[in-house]
Amino acid sequence: MKKISFLLLVFTLFSFAKTNVIVSIVPQKLFVEKIGGEQVEVTVMVKTGSSPHNYQPKPSQMKDISKASVYFAMGVEFENVWLEKFHNQNQNMLIMDSSQGIEKYYAYHNCTRVQHNHTQSIDPHVWVDPLNVKIITKNIYETLVQLDNKNADFYKKNYERYLEELDQLHTDIQKILEKTPKYSTFMVFHPSWGYFAKRYDLIQLPVEVNGKEPKMKALVGIIEKAKEANVQAIFTQPEFSDKASQNIANNLNIEVIKASPLAENWSENLQILAKAIAKKE
Repeated sequence: MKKISFLLLVFTLFSFAKTNVIVSIVPQKLFVEKIGGEQVEVTVMVKTGSSPHNYQPKPSQMKDISKASVYFAMGVEFENVWLEKFHNQNQNMLIMDSSQGIEKYYAYHNCTRVQHNHTQSIDPHVWVDPLNVKIITKNIYETLVQLDNKNADFYKKNYERYLEELDQLHTDIQKILEKTPKYSTFMVFHPSWGYFAKRYDLIQLPVEVNGKEPKMKALVGIIEKAKEANVQAIFTQPEFSDKASQNIANNLNIEVIKASPLAENWSENLQILAKAIAKKE
């Protein structure tokens, strides 16, 4: 009797076992859970308020790596150092680039040209474009089916439903921006909204210079560019200092708006950004 009870317990635990997933950034958690639902257990590596550019995983997170079935990478900078270490920690863990298949651009670009020089790097913030997220979720969906084929139909229904949500979000943003002149400029501290700008025919004007706050001479030039472009707001991220942005805002008598591409409320955040650019409440 005890043996039967034990076997029943093992079978029950196996039947309800979730796929352990690790993701690099907070928005990926949403994307994975939209497809995986209750069949996945998702752990985020870079917590809210931290920067994925230079993140150092904690020992407890390395323990999570040991138990994971899959790591969904996103091409953010800390992965360059840590993905190999994660693989060494758990060689059975599949590492999947969830941004695979997306055309990448340099970080300091606008929607009319891509500038190439040795000071620039590829912009990893592909997830700020809802149509890019359709590609990301396709990669997630196919990987989850590969790892857990018995729930393939469940994942497929969730995937198809989420594609509809993403199309609707894209349509909503287009509607918000429909009266905004083409190639309107919005100012950001860190150039993390380039894919959003390109998708919706906008131009982002970054404040930072080579990843640092600008010196006075550069700051004066940035202020002049902002005046010429009739910039109405500056978007800053909690992960970065907003001292220079506040300085510019005071000079131009415009607003500083906190908007992070790493925010938990991913879709709402994109709409907030669009409304601020379109000057809508």
